[in-house]
Order: sequence, then structure tokens, then C-alpha cells
Amino acid sequence: MERARVLLLDAAPGELLGRELERLLGHGLAVTLNLRRVADHAGARAAWAGRVDFTDFDAFDESALLAETVRDGLGYHAVKSRAGVPLRAAFLAAATDAMLANRLRVVGRAGAGTDHVELEAAARHGVAVTHTPGSNANAVAEFPLAQLLALTRHLPAHNEASHDGSWRASAVPAVELSELTLGIVGVGRIGLALAERATALGMEVQAFSRGPAEASVPRARSLAALLATSDVVSLHLPLTSQTRGLIGRAELDLMRPGSILLNTARGGIVDEQVLAEALRDPAHPLVAAAIDTFEHEHAAFASPLVGLPNALLTPHVAGMTRSAMARAALRCADHIAALLADRPDGVPVVTA
Repeated sequence: MERARVLLLDAAPGELLGRELERLLGHGLAVTLNLRRVADHAGARAAWAGRVDFTDFDAFDESALLAETVRDGLGYHAVKSRAGVPLRAAFLAAATDAMLANRLRVVGRAGAGTDHVELEAAARHGVAVTHTPGSNANAVAEFPLAQLLALTRHLPAHNEASHDGSWRASAVPAVELSELTLGIVGVGRIGLALAERATALGMEVQAFSRGPAEASVPRARSLAALLATSDVVSLHLPLTSQTRGLIGRAELDLMRPGSILLNTARGGIVDEQVLAEALRDPAHPLVAAAIDTFEHEHAAFASPLVGLPNALLTPHVAGMTRSAMARAALRCADHIAALLADRPDGVPVVTA
């Protein structure tokens, strides 16, 4: 029986690459590795020649992705993405075309979000979309605390001044975390893990969630109430039609004087232009923000927040720890293999 073909759009980095490939091959899958985001092309070819096939293209370029999908008329049974390569209707239609020898059945995401996939189109073409919820919960829950400490203790400014040879203490004493109230918007795995860590550090914690909330986390009666009574607001929501633009001008204006906004969720949840305007305004109650996710990312990265000294910007790295990435890569491989073998029990599948 011919092995199912799987395309790794962006493989796990470093030594995790070998573990991911071994897991996929161990399931009896025929793997094509996209080398574009592999650091050592020659090393990967030497190590895996004869066991996997290779390609090299920019998966974020839809025309290049479509060309690879239909190359030689072969097609793939599954594709795996780590960095959230956009998989839109045009790709899903091309990948399931009846003229291909192998038609797409599964999209796997080594991570929690699936907003990069056009889910309605996937359902229309009979493509199952799976992901790895919870695989990076601990990693992402740690990151807002790192962001917060960097901002409250003025670490970027101190680092820059010290590298410039300037010995400059803060004009205003820093606050301790135990002096702050943390408001968490969204209390899933990550929000709950953050609440536990923040509480252990002495912070007062409250949360807002439209769904059932953990009894262990005090719940604000509304988003407006949480924004008005928190010194720090951290976002932990999926990007949906309901959450897109959730934090806009009206919401930012509600925030407590001297407050900080943290976003490690999805860029579209926050109106970046409005946020930038607030951070430029010395009279605005919001004094700083730390943003790890943006409306436009990767090669298309652009944001009105760039250049603002009170905006701490990072390139969507909150979940990128060794443990989290290993869990995500291996679970994703297992999920893809199970769905291709028509064994869906226990595999998370996302629907529109």
C-alpha cells in the first residue's frame, strides 16, 4: 500500500527536527521536508537523504505554495504548519483537486491556534483541521510575566543606557508585582496557568471570560469592569469574528491610569493603530504595552507600534520553548497519522 504523503511546511527547529521526522516516519508516512526555514540545509539533506524528500519554497507566498501543492500532479494527503502559514480557500481547492494523484485530507498545526486556516473552505473540501491545544500553555503563561517585569523594571531602557556607557538610575522607583492587580481576559489553559503563577508572585488576579470560568480565579462582572480595575491586562483569547477588534479605543480609554496591556494571544484582537495613538498620548491612562502577536507577521510584518519607546515588541515567540515546541511537533505528527488512518478518536479537530 502506498504511504500517505505529508508536507512539512515549516519543520521544528534545531535538534527537534530529527525527533519530528522520526515520529512521522515511524507512523509509516512519506515525508517531504520544506528546507526554507531549516537553518542547516546541507546537514538536513545529508542526514535524511533517502528517507525523506526535499523541497524549498516560501510557504507564506501563496503562489509558491500552490505550485508546490500541484507539482508533478502528485499532491499531498496532509500538510503540517508550525508558524501559521495561511491556508486559504484557493490553496484548499487546489490541494483537493480531483486531478491530483493524492488529495489533501488533513491540515495539522503544531500549536493551539487555527485562525490561519479558512475553516469553512476546509469543511467544504472535506479537509480535517487538527491542532495541539495546551502544548504551549506553560510557555505562553510565563511570557506575560517576563513582559511585565521588563516593563515595570524598565529593563530595555536600562540595558540600552548601560550599553551606551551611561550609569543612569530610574527617576521614579519601580513597582513590585505584588502591588499590581492583573486582569486576565480569557481563562483557558493559558489564562489559568498565568493566574496560578501571578498569584504565587503575590499579585491580585481577576479574570473575564464569556464562557465558564474557573472558580479559583475571581471573575469580573464584565470586560469594562476588568479594564477599569486592573493595573495590568493580559489577553488570552482565540481570534474569532467575536474577538477581532475586541480591544479598541473605547476599551483602552477605560483602563486604569498607569496601566499596562499585554498581548500574547492574536494580533487582530487589538486595534494596533488605536493602541499606538494611546501610547503616544502622555495624558492617556495606558502607559505601556508589550505585544508578541500582530495583525501582520513574518515577511509582511508591519505595525504602527514600531519605534514607540513604551511598546515592547517581540516576534510571536511566547510559545517557543524547547519543551513546548517538542510537545506540539510530536502531538501534531500523531494527530495527522491518526486522522490519515481513519482513527479520529481523541484527536482534536476544529470546525468552522
